[in-house]
Amino acid sequence: MPWRNETDPYRIWLSEVMLQQTQIQTVIPYYRRWLAALPTAYAVSQASEDEVLKLWEGLGYYARARNFRRACQTVVNDYHGVIPSEPVQFRLLKGAGDYITAAVQSIAFGHFIPTIDGNVKRLTARLLALPNPPEHHQSMILNFLQLHIQKTAPGDFNQSVMDLARDVCKPKSLLCDQCPVVKHCLAYSMEAVDQYPVKKKRKVRPHFRIAVGVIWKNNQILVSKRKSGGLLGGLWEFPGGKIQNGETPQECVRREVAEELGVQVSVGDFIQTIEHAYTHFSISMDSYHCRYQQGEPRTIGCSQVRWITRDELKTLAFPKANHKIFDRIPEGSPFEG
Repeated sequence: MPWRNETDPYRIWLSEVMLQQTQIQTVIPYYRRWLAALPTAYAVSQASEDEVLKLWEGLGYYARARNFRRACQTVVNDYHGVIPSEPVQFRLLKGAGDYITAAVQSIAFGHFIPTIDGNVKRLTARLLALPNPPEHHQSMILNFLQLHIQKTAPGDFNQSVMDLARDVCKPKSLLCDQCPVVKHCLAYSMEAVDQYPVKKKRKVRPHFRIAVGVIWKNNQILVSKRKSGGLLGGLWEFPGGKIQNGETPQECVRREVAEELGVQVSVGDFIQTIEHAYTHFSISMDSYHCRYQQGEPRTIGCSQVRWITRDELKTLAFPKANHKIFDRIPEGSPFEG
């Protein structure tokens, strides 16, 4: 892991932001590419949202990138480019929740604050044989870790606990015979490790049907940028939206484009259907070639609109579901010639 044994608070902070909800091997190339382009908090503060999101493209949970950019701007404007070394000040930065604050402040500055992520919750739930899902025992988990955190090297302690939980005390295929704290594990002593942590009831993940249009005017394509707040905020996309009850995909495209951009289009050939799963829901996305008819594109339901060429698609940050149809888009308009 290229961020291990790192002393630069900026690099430690960046790694922890990227590692939220994302596996280590996925993060490593993004981390290196980001540092090559934006090596300091000042560089991030000067970058545009589009530049930041393009570097983050494909990593998911895009609010992390937007928040990190805003936090770096605060560091530059309010702290003269020096990342706060006090937890209370750092916690006020955009996106710096309890976990990020604990990780950065313990690893970079030696504060005695335990880091508690999903892996650590699983580990402590087994060590203590917690009778309910870990979310019901937040205070107990925190108190337990505060009691045992190593005072001379709290950052090393936190990283060791997270490594132990991730690599040994795994969700499945546990390696109890390799665990250095197995003699303290109540779940193991009860021969019930596989019963912990107690699971909370999962909600059924909803599925939505989406329709989008690749809108052509001559040999240019109309794309829109999502507003910064919310899911996939700040990313560019092919205009469209959820298909309503009793509505065909083609009718959905015409309606959504009119409502969101103030533009009238005719719907042409079907491109393909994309199946894509997000963390909390999944989609089936039908895509169509559309011919621009009339209306000046406006930012009614988006933050920006732009006519671009096919080659320019790769210069902007798009959601993964949109990426899946890039190869089906011709160099020029299918309506010309």
